[in-house]
Amino acid sequence: MNYAIETNGLSKFYGDVRAVNKVDLRVKRGEIYGFLGLNGAGKTTTIRALLGMIRPSEGKVRVLDQPLGAGGRGPWSRVGHLVESPAAYPELTVRENLDAARRLHGIQNPKAVDEVMEKLSITTYADRKAGTLSSGNFQRLGLARAMLHKPELLILDEPSNALDPAGIVEIRELLAGMAREQGATIFMSSHILTEVDLLADRIGVIHKGRLIEELDAARLEDIRARQLVIGARDVNKAREALAGFDVTALDDGRLGIKNSRAIEAPDMIATMLVNAGAAPIHLAIEQENLEEYFLRLTQ
Repeated sequence: MNYAIETNGLSKFYGDVRAVNKVDLRVKRGEIYGFLGLNGAGKTTTIRALLGMIRPSEGKVRVLDQPLGAGGRGPWSRVGHLVESPAAYPELTVRENLDAARRLHGIQNPKAVDEVMEKLSITTYADRKAGTLSSGNFQRLGLARAMLHKPELLILDEPSNALDPAGIVEIRELLAGMAREQGATIFMSSHILTEVDLLADRIGVIHKGRLIEELDAARLEDIRARQLVIGARDVNKAREALAGFDVTALDDGRLGIKNSRAIEAPDMIATMLVNAGAAPIHLAIEQENLEEYFLRLTQ
């Protein structure tokens, strides 16, 4: 298969510290790949290796079917990126920053700058110096530079940094549109796990430098823990009525049952509670979100 990103045994050592340890990534063309990990897990180090910013201690990296090599060799004209914090010339305006990037990319049409400013909702700030922008708009400028040349591959480290909730939704829809309409591949790390859950086709989890989990969105949906959550006015009586099940007291005072028989037949549980004089006031099947699954996996 022709992958947009492929690593084999990718490792990066700093003295005795193994920041990245034998990571094998396979990112398909046209997919959105969410790269998750705790602070210090190796996310940014991996991304810097994918962009040729650092040389791996061991292993190989291929990007858009081209091996990365010494001297910055790689398919960089077809790649957009934003790593850690955005960079811009603070004394130049938003338009001037993007126009400089346009020329570096060899884009002849100056209207490309207007188009990307409109996409990132920063047209209003076109003539404002980059150094005077709010952190959210500075982030938008960084994203605009990454997207200006309509890259085949977009590598983003925390793309939602400094954005307000409306901005996060806006960027999510923009990235989804790039993948859907342009066939772009998007590799993104984020600490906002709900956004990754809503956006990613596949997810990889890196922990202490190792890739410990990699699965597609459909599989993730299947394996995230589910439980039947029960609320009752008399919790003790409800628990007694359900003595045949492994009932757990939840932090909010409700009860939880992870038994598959109970999850598949909540009406049976309701009948048992009613017959015992502990009619439920709440009965619902709840599934752990990506954040809960991630914490369970890394702990």
